[in-house]
Amino acid sequence: MNNEWTAAAQIYNSAVAAWAIAAGWELGALDELHDNDTLDSDEFAARHNLDRAATLSMFRALSAARVVERNNTKVAVGPYFSQIFETRSFFHWLTRGSAELFRQIPSVIQQENRVGDFYRRDPAAIAFACREINKLCYDPWFWQAVAQVDLPDGVVADLGCGSGERLREMLLRYPGMRGIGVDIAADSLAVAEQEAAAAGLSDRLRFIRADVLSLEECKEFEEVELLTCFMMGHDLWPRERCISTLRRFHDVFPQANSLLLGDATRTGDTTDVDLPVFRLGFEMAHDLMGKTIPSVSDWESALKETSWDVRTKHLINMTVGEVILHLSR
Repeated sequence: MNNEWTAAAQIYNSAVAAWAIAAGWELGALDELHDNDTLDSDEFAARHNLDRAATLSMFRALSAARVVERNNTKVAVGPYFSQIFETRSFFHWLTRGSAELFRQIPSVIQQENRVGDFYRRDPAAIAFACREINKLCYDPWFWQAVAQVDLPDGVVADLGCGSGERLREMLLRYPGMRGIGVDIAADSLAVAEQEAAAAGLSDRLRFIRADVLSLEECKEFEEVELLTCFMMGHDLWPRERCISTLRRFHDVFPQANSLLLGDATRTGDTTDVDLPVFRLGFEMAHDLMGKTIPSVSDWESALKETSWDVRTKHLINMTVGEVILHLSR
């Protein structure tokens, strides 16, 4: 191979491997390798009713990126497997949830096309990935924040609940708590309702399809004491919309005295060649969509114009400037 093409080959093969990582997670291959260290590609394909040649190509792509090591059909974990397994949801978010958006870069980047619904993503795939992203980037700090609220017998509403994972975990941890999930995506709510029923929580957990940006007062919201909103706070922006939405929460949820707001923030503290996993894709996707990603200081400045005060600030900053703000009325 022409030595001048070596970098091109690495970038190209890594791009293919990103899709294989997402597929390998969704098909169960990454979990099997995590549990057993090895597998046989042909046997795996037969057991899961997969095409044998296509399955082997998936592992070949993983091998090219050193995620696995391959000897014909024998596959074993490679030197990069552990960190890829830990960050697998980021690859799924990119290649499964946001594939259409990135495919349409030449179109969506043109000013004349940036009107109306000018981009598409897969809400169900985004929700699937965000369940794992939430566990990795927010959960340890989230439970610390919940302990400070101390509402085990109250009613909690999760805004932008996705598949309802956070609510289910809260209700299982606090048997006296009841929950309401709010999300605009019907596909995500269908999954949430199914999994709530499977967990035996249907009598304590209900879901409402609504846009968090235009919530209206209703009877279901009158008893809510705690609000949670994770990985969608940036959707409240730009600034004036964010301020008006946060103010309206007081009318919509008259008993809610606490809001746990966890989200990514724009940091601008890393050079382009040193960006951590996920940050480039996350920030570029939101720039393509015309969505604002506020900084922590942007949040603090906007909150001064609402009746929410910052009680505690948990700076996580794992990949995309994650932070949890404990706000009180």
